[in-house]
Amino acid sequence: MTLEITPMGAALGAVVSGLDLSQKLAAETVERLRNAWLEHIVLVYHGQDLSDPQLLDFTRYFGELEYPPSKLLNYSQGSGQKDDIPLEINVISNVIENGKKIGQLGNAEAKWHTDTPFVERPPAASILHAWELPPSGGNTCFMNMYAVLEALPAELLAKIDGKKCKHDVSHTSDGVLRHDYDDSPDAKSCPGPWHPMIRTHPDSGRKALYLGKRAWAYIEGTTTEENEEILDAIWAIAERPEFVYEHVWTQGDVLMWDNRCAMHRRDEFDGSQRRIMHRSQLRGDIPV
Repeated sequence: MTLEITPMGAALGAVVSGLDLSQKLAAETVERLRNAWLEHIVLVYHGQDLSDPQLLDFTRYFGELEYPPSKLLNYSQGSGQKDDIPLEINVISNVIENGKKIGQLGNAEAKWHTDTPFVERPPAASILHAWELPPSGGNTCFMNMYAVLEALPAELLAKIDGKKCKHDVSHTSDGVLRHDYDDSPDAKSCPGPWHPMIRTHPDSGRKALYLGKRAWAYIEGTTTEENEEILDAIWAIAERPEFVYEHVWTQGDVLMWDNRCAMHRRDEFDGSQRRIMHRSQLRGDIPV
Protein backbone atom coordinates (compact mmCIF):
# COMPACT_ATOMS: atom_id res chain seq x y z
CA MET A 1 0.00 0.00 0.00
CA THR A 2 1.11 3.56 -0.72
CA LEU A 3 0.73 6.19 1.98
CA GLU A 4 -1.45 9.07 0.82
CA ILE A 5 -2.55 12.17 2.72
CA THR A 6 -5.56 13.94 1.21
CA PRO A 7 -6.76 17.30 2.61
CA MET A 8 -10.50 17.50 3.32
CA GLY A 9 -10.91 20.84 1.62
CA ALA A 10 -12.54 22.04 4.84
CA ALA A 11 -11.33 24.34 7.62
CA LEU A 12 -9.14 21.52 8.89
CA GLY A 13 -8.58 17.81 8.44
CA ALA A 14 -6.98 15.29 6.09
CA VAL A 15 -7.56 11.61 5.29
CA VAL A 16 -4.62 9.22 5.59
CA SER A 17 -4.83 6.11 3.43
CA GLY A 18 -2.49 3.22 2.69
CA LEU A 19 -1.66 2.40 6.32
CA ASP A 20 -2.51 -0.44 8.67
CA LEU A 21 -2.06 1.11 12.11
CA SER A 22 -1.84 -2.30 13.77
CA GLN A 23 1.55 -2.80 12.11
CA LYS A 24 4.87 -1.26 13.04
CA LEU A 25 5.48 2.05 11.29
CA ALA A 26 8.80 3.17 9.82
CA ALA A 27 10.42 6.29 11.27
CA GLU A 28 9.99 8.20 8.01
CA THR A 29 6.28 7.31 7.96
CA VAL A 30 5.81 8.59 11.52
CA GLU A 31 7.61 11.83 10.64
CA ARG A 32 5.36 12.32 7.62
CA LEU A 33 2.27 11.71 9.76
CA ARG A 34 3.51 14.13 12.42
CA ASN A 35 4.05 16.86 9.85
CA ALA A 36 0.61 16.24 8.32
CA TRP A 37 -0.98 16.34 11.77
CA LEU A 38 0.65 19.70 12.55
CA GLU A 39 -0.49 21.07 9.20
CA HIS A 40 -4.06 19.73 9.08
CA ILE A 41 -4.83 19.51 12.85
CA VAL A 42 -7.13 16.46 12.39
CA LEU A 43 -6.07 13.21 10.69
CA VAL A 44 -8.60 10.51 9.72
CA TYR A 45 -7.62 6.86 9.23
CA HIS A 46 -10.46 4.72 7.86
CA GLY A 47 -10.98 0.97 8.28
CA GLN A 48 -8.68 0.25 11.23
CA ASP A 49 -9.06 -2.74 13.57
CA LEU A 50 -6.99 -2.07 16.67
CA SER A 51 -6.82 -3.67 20.08
CA ASP A 52 -6.22 -1.34 23.00
CA PRO A 53 -2.49 -2.21 23.15
CA GLN A 54 -2.22 -1.49 19.41
CA LEU A 55 -3.95 1.88 19.83
CA LEU A 56 -1.54 2.75 22.63
CA ASP A 57 1.45 1.64 20.54
CA PHE A 58 0.30 3.93 17.73
CA THR A 59 -0.16 6.82 20.16
CA ARG A 60 3.37 6.36 21.53
CA TYR A 61 4.84 7.19 18.13
CA PHE A 62 3.91 10.81 18.83
CA GLY A 63 4.79 11.19 22.49
CA GLU A 64 4.15 10.10 26.05
CA LEU A 65 0.77 8.61 27.00
CA GLU A 66 -1.63 10.52 29.25
CA TYR A 67 -4.26 9.12 31.59
CA PRO A 68 -8.00 9.74 31.05
CA PRO A 69 -9.85 12.38 33.11
CA SER A 70 -11.16 9.97 35.76
CA LYS A 71 -7.63 8.96 36.74
CA LEU A 72 -6.18 12.47 36.43
CA LEU A 73 -8.89 13.68 38.82
CA ASN A 74 -8.63 10.62 41.10
CA TYR A 75 -12.37 10.00 41.22
CA SER A 76 -13.31 8.40 44.53
CA GLN A 77 -15.79 6.19 42.62
CA GLY A 78 -13.40 5.33 39.80
CA SER A 79 -14.21 5.51 36.10
CA GLY A 80 -16.68 2.62 35.96
CA GLN A 81 -14.68 1.00 33.16
CA LYS A 82 -13.97 -2.72 33.17
CA ASP A 83 -10.86 -3.88 34.97
CA ASP A 84 -9.30 -5.30 31.80
CA ILE A 85 -9.18 -1.86 30.11
CA PRO A 86 -5.67 -0.32 30.17
CA LEU A 87 -5.31 2.65 32.50
CA GLU A 88 -4.47 4.97 29.58
CA ILE A 89 -7.66 4.12 27.66
CA ASN A 90 -10.88 6.11 28.08
CA VAL A 91 -14.02 4.28 26.92
CA ILE A 92 -16.60 6.68 25.44
CA SER A 93 -19.91 4.85 25.31
CA ASN A 94 -23.59 4.79 26.19
CA VAL A 95 -23.64 0.97 26.60
CA ILE A 96 -24.83 -0.56 29.87
CA GLU A 97 -23.88 -4.16 30.67
CA ASN A 98 -25.17 -6.02 33.72
CA GLY A 99 -26.61 -2.78 35.01
CA LYS A 100 -23.30 -0.89 34.83
CA LYS A 101 -22.01 1.69 32.34
CA ILE A 102 -18.95 0.46 30.45
CA GLY A 103 -17.86 4.00 29.54
CA GLN A 104 -18.55 7.71 29.90
CA LEU A 105 -20.50 10.59 28.28
CA GLY A 106 -23.51 8.51 27.15
CA ASN A 107 -25.50 9.53 24.07
CA ALA A 108 -26.22 13.20 24.83
CA GLU A 109 -24.71 16.07 22.90
CA ALA A 110 -21.17 16.93 23.94
CA LYS A 111 -20.93 20.68 23.47
CA TRP A 112 -17.87 22.43 22.04
CA HIS A 113 -14.87 21.74 24.24
CA THR A 114 -11.13 21.15 24.43
CA ASP A 115 -10.19 17.79 25.93
CA THR A 116 -9.17 17.91 29.58
CA PRO A 117 -8.42 21.64 30.00
CA PHE A 118 -9.28 21.29 33.70
CA VAL A 119 -5.78 20.05 34.60
CA GLU A 120 -2.61 22.12 34.78
CA ARG A 121 -1.08 20.25 31.84
CA PRO A 122 -3.82 19.45 29.27
CA PRO A 123 -3.17 16.65 26.76
CA ALA A 124 -1.52 17.57 23.48
CA ALA A 125 -3.64 15.22 21.40
CA SER A 126 -6.55 12.80 21.50
CA ILE A 127 -6.88 9.67 19.37
CA LEU A 128 -10.34 8.13 19.11
CA HIS A 129 -11.08 4.68 17.64
CA ALA A 130 -14.62 3.66 16.60
CA TRP A 131 -15.37 0.14 17.84
CA GLU A 132 -19.15 0.11 17.45
CA LEU A 133 -21.46 2.75 15.94
CA PRO A 134 -25.19 3.56 15.78
CA PRO A 135 -26.75 3.58 12.29
CA SER A 136 -26.87 7.38 12.36
CA GLY A 137 -26.12 10.35 14.61
CA GLY A 138 -23.20 11.00 16.88
CA ASN A 139 -21.19 12.94 14.28
CA THR A 140 -18.18 14.84 15.62
CA CYS A 141 -17.33 18.39 14.56
CA PHE A 142 -13.89 19.98 14.84
CA MET A 143 -13.02 23.68 15.01
CA ASN A 144 -9.81 25.35 13.77
CA MET A 145 -8.65 27.61 16.60
CA TYR A 146 -5.83 29.16 14.56
CA ALA A 147 -8.42 30.45 12.13
CA VAL A 148 -10.82 31.60 14.84
CA LEU A 149 -8.09 33.68 16.50
CA GLU A 150 -7.19 35.28 13.16
CA ALA A 151 -10.84 36.20 12.62
CA LEU A 152 -11.31 38.08 15.91
CA PRO A 153 -11.71 41.84 15.42
CA ALA A 154 -9.02 44.04 16.96
CA GLU A 155 -11.26 45.42 19.70
CA LEU A 156 -12.24 41.93 20.86
CA LEU A 157 -8.68 40.64 20.62
CA ALA A 158 -7.50 43.50 22.83
CA LYS A 159 -9.86 42.36 25.61
CA ILE A 160 -8.26 38.90 25.85
CA ASP A 161 -4.65 39.48 24.82
CA GLY A 162 -2.42 38.49 27.73
CA LYS A 163 -5.41 37.28 29.76
CA LYS A 164 -5.96 33.86 31.32
CA CYS A 165 -9.22 31.97 31.58
CA LYS A 166 -10.34 29.67 34.38
CA HIS A 167 -11.35 26.19 33.14
CA ASP A 168 -14.04 24.61 35.28
CA VAL A 169 -13.22 21.12 36.54
CA SER A 170 -16.59 20.36 38.12
CA HIS A 171 -18.61 19.60 34.95
CA THR A 172 -18.09 17.26 32.00
CA SER A 173 -18.28 18.39 28.37
CA ASP A 174 -21.95 17.37 28.26
CA GLY A 175 -22.74 19.50 31.33
CA VAL A 176 -22.97 16.75 33.96
CA LEU A 177 -21.61 17.47 37.43
CA ARG A 178 -18.55 15.30 38.06
CA HIS A 179 -18.09 12.90 40.94
CA ASP A 180 -16.77 14.53 44.11
CA TYR A 181 -17.71 18.10 43.07
CA ASP A 182 -20.40 20.54 44.16
CA ASP A 183 -22.20 23.05 41.97
CA SER A 184 -20.90 26.63 42.09
CA PRO A 185 -23.10 29.76 42.01
CA ASP A 186 -21.24 31.24 39.03
CA ALA A 187 -18.26 30.72 36.72
CA LYS A 188 -16.00 32.92 38.81
CA SER A 189 -16.46 30.61 41.79
CA CYS A 190 -15.87 27.34 39.91
CA PRO A 191 -12.77 25.28 40.73
CA GLY A 192 -10.20 24.81 37.99
CA PRO A 193 -6.81 25.90 36.60
CA TRP A 194 -5.97 29.07 34.67
CA HIS A 195 -4.70 28.86 31.08
CA PRO A 196 -3.72 31.60 28.61
CA MET A 197 -6.51 32.45 26.19
CA ILE A 198 -3.96 32.83 23.40
CA ARG A 199 -1.25 30.22 23.32
CA THR A 200 1.75 29.60 21.09
CA HIS A 201 1.86 26.08 19.68
CA PRO A 202 5.21 24.55 20.74
CA ASP A 203 5.73 22.75 17.41
CA SER A 204 4.13 24.94 14.75
CA GLY A 205 4.99 28.25 16.43
CA ARG A 206 1.53 29.55 15.49
CA LYS A 207 -0.84 31.27 17.90
CA ALA A 208 -4.23 29.72 18.65
CA LEU A 209 -7.23 30.64 20.75
CA TYR A 210 -7.59 28.32 23.75
CA LEU A 211 -11.14 28.26 25.10
CA GLY A 212 -11.86 24.95 26.84
CA LYS A 213 -15.66 25.07 26.87
CA ARG A 214 -18.26 27.81 26.95
CA ALA A 215 -20.10 27.07 30.16
CA TRP A 216 -18.48 27.93 33.51
CA ALA A 217 -15.53 29.72 31.88
CA TYR A 218 -14.21 32.89 33.50
CA ILE A 219 -11.74 35.48 32.15
CA GLU A 220 -9.47 36.97 34.80
CA GLY A 221 -10.07 40.56 35.80
CA THR A 222 -13.62 40.83 34.47
CA THR A 223 -16.99 41.25 36.11
CA THR A 224 -19.55 38.53 35.53
CA GLU A 225 -21.31 40.72 32.98
CA GLU A 226 -18.08 41.57 31.13
CA ASN A 227 -17.03 37.94 31.15
CA GLU A 228 -20.26 36.75 29.57
CA GLU A 229 -20.26 39.57 27.02
CA ILE A 230 -16.71 38.84 25.84
CA LEU A 231 -17.20 35.08 25.69
CA ASP A 232 -20.51 35.41 23.85
CA ALA A 233 -18.83 37.64 21.25
CA ILE A 234 -15.97 35.17 20.79
CA TRP A 235 -18.25 32.16 20.46
CA ALA A 236 -20.49 33.94 17.94
CA ILE A 237 -17.43 34.08 15.67
CA ALA A 238 -15.95 30.68 16.57
CA GLU A 239 -19.08 28.74 15.65
CA ARG A 240 -19.19 30.00 12.08
CA PRO A 241 -19.33 27.10 9.58
CA GLU A 242 -16.16 28.18 7.78
CA PHE A 243 -14.06 27.20 10.81
CA VAL A 244 -15.59 23.72 11.20
CA TYR A 245 -15.21 20.21 9.77
CA GLU A 246 -17.96 17.65 10.52
CA HIS A 247 -16.90 14.01 10.63
CA VAL A 248 -19.45 11.28 9.87
CA TRP A 249 -18.09 8.16 11.54
CA THR A 250 -17.64 4.80 9.84
CA GLN A 251 -16.73 1.53 11.54
CA GLY A 252 -13.02 1.32 12.36
CA ASP A 253 -12.26 5.03 11.96
CA VAL A 254 -9.33 6.39 13.94
CA LEU A 255 -9.25 10.17 14.40
CA MET A 256 -6.25 12.05 15.77
CA TRP A 257 -6.55 15.73 16.57
CA ASP A 258 -4.31 18.41 18.01
CA ASN A 259 -5.86 19.44 21.30
CA ARG A 260 -3.77 22.61 21.42
CA CYS A 261 -5.38 24.21 18.36
CA ALA A 262 -8.70 22.39 17.89
CA MET A 263 -12.01 22.10 19.69
CA HIS A 264 -14.68 19.49 19.07
CA ARG A 265 -18.26 18.57 19.86
CA ARG A 266 -20.45 15.51 19.36
CA ASP A 267 -24.04 15.35 18.15
CA GLU A 268 -26.67 13.50 20.15
CA PHE A 269 -27.74 10.07 18.92
CA ASP A 270 -30.49 7.54 19.64
CA GLY A 271 -29.78 6.18 23.11
CA SER A 272 -31.24 2.80 22.23
CA GLN A 273 -28.39 2.33 19.74
CA ARG A 274 -24.96 1.14 20.89
CA ARG A 275 -21.85 3.27 20.49
CA ILE A 276 -18.41 2.27 21.76
CA MET A 277 -15.22 4.25 21.18
CA HIS A 278 -11.82 3.95 22.82
CA ARG A 279 -9.67 7.04 23.29
CA SER A 280 -5.98 7.50 24.03
CA GLN A 281 -4.22 10.79 24.72
CA LEU A 282 -0.76 12.32 24.50
CA ARG A 283 0.70 14.11 27.51
CA GLY A 284 0.81 17.82 26.81
CA ASP A 285 3.10 20.73 27.30
CA ILE A 286 2.19 23.63 29.58
CA PRO A 287 0.27 26.27 27.54
CA VAL A 288 2.27 29.44 26.92
